[in-house]
Amino acid sequence: MRPEFAPDDAASRALVLLAPDQLAEWRAGLDAPARRWIEETGFEAAPGDVRLIPGSDGAVQSAVAGLGSAQARARGRFFVAKVMAGLPAGAWHLQDTLSPHDQSEAALAALLGQYRFDRYRPGSKAGAPALLKAPTAVDAQRLLAMASGEFLTRDLINTPAEDMGPAQLQAAMQALADRFDADLKVSEGEDLLAQNFPLIHAVGRASTRAPRLMDMRWGQSGPRLTLVGKGICFDSGGLNIKPSSGMSLMKKDMGGAATVLGLAQMIMQLDLPVRLRVLVPAADNMIAGNALRPKDIITSRKGLTVEVNDTDAEGRLVLADALAYAVEEEVDAVISMATLTGAARVAVGPDLAPYFSDDAGMVRALEVGAQAGFDPVWRLPFHTPYEHIIEPGIADLDNAPGFGFAGSVTAALFLRRFVGTARYMHFDIYGHIPADLPGRPKGGAGQGARALLLGLPKMLGI
Repeated sequence: MRPEFAPDDAASRALVLLAPDQLAEWRAGLDAPARRWIEETGFEAAPGDVRLIPGSDGAVQSAVAGLGSAQARARGRFFVAKVMAGLPAGAWHLQDTLSPHDQSEAALAALLGQYRFDRYRPGSKAGAPALLKAPTAVDAQRLLAMASGEFLTRDLINTPAEDMGPAQLQAAMQALADRFDADLKVSEGEDLLAQNFPLIHAVGRASTRAPRLMDMRWGQSGPRLTLVGKGICFDSGGLNIKPSSGMSLMKKDMGGAATVLGLAQMIMQLDLPVRLRVLVPAADNMIAGNALRPKDIITSRKGLTVEVNDTDAEGRLVLADALAYAVEEEVDAVISMATLTGAARVAVGPDLAPYFSDDAGMVRALEVGAQAGFDPVWRLPFHTPYEHIIEPGIADLDNAPGFGFAGSVTAALFLRRFVGTARYMHFDIYGHIPADLPGRPKGGAGQGARALLLGLPKMLGI
């Protein structure tokens, strides 16, 4: 499924989006029947409230929808996705009542609202949708790229682990590489040990589905950008097994990989002038006779020894080897994304993408991109005084210190040990929407990708 705008030359009906303080002036310009219809149906421009306006022949001539007050708009986004779902099929265009920024949000909402995950219900396909024409004030190709990348991310996360193991995640990455003429190399199974990826191998060795590291490269010139995404396709917790309640959503534990692949698609679709590298360590964290054990000590690719105090803190292990590999060559920025800790969700909930960075320039660029991309983020600290907490004494690092506080911070500090002096940003995302919201149905979701896409020009000087 790909998002789409209505063709520019299609006959279309007007959609008017109004805040309450615009209602009286707009209503005064209507003809008498339409004005009476609006008044008697009680339209007050509340968020997402829609009225279809009939013409003299009884057919729908246009529609009006409420944006709500500024305070109401601050409590949500993408209301237009809900509006579009309530319109008759066909082409629609926005009347010029919005700022360019608000037109961009409306147009993106219309695209995101088209998403359906119907792989397992092929007979449930919806009828023809209402499609919005791209407003002239927006960058239509950029919005299409953002929505397309988000759809890829959602599809990958929503697919059950039975059909989205390491091999299937590799196939999805290969399809993306083929589409954009990128190169993909894969190290798999016992070759991970031969090629010095011991942590990735240790996490995935108990599964019947071989672990692997995927390495995709695209672009011949420009700054070097490396994206690293956690690809744990299913997380049982290993020998520190999760309870059933904690395991039920673990098909989404490859949400970091899904999100960096969605972002990579956006970058390549827009042909940004960068040398892009995407590293995805993929594995199942399962239980067998050769499973990783609590208190095992593994020497990482970087040479740092890691005491495994919790086999359910496996994401930082696979990322550690991938991050160490990423910085073995010259790179201008490294960004990792992972569904890493429950502590991050407790801190900021499912709607915000928490991130860590010591680089002020990267932070400023990301925050601007977040505003422009309607993709909220929140900065958490690389709090260096907590470094001692991840040092167990018996080894260089502890993957799960029993500190009881700041779990997302200590996980981020663990990862920072593997990137050296490289410019680095780490996202600890949730990757899931727990209940239907406009433009964001319940299920898999990308977080931070649009903010990064729109922040990259300033971040990398392109």
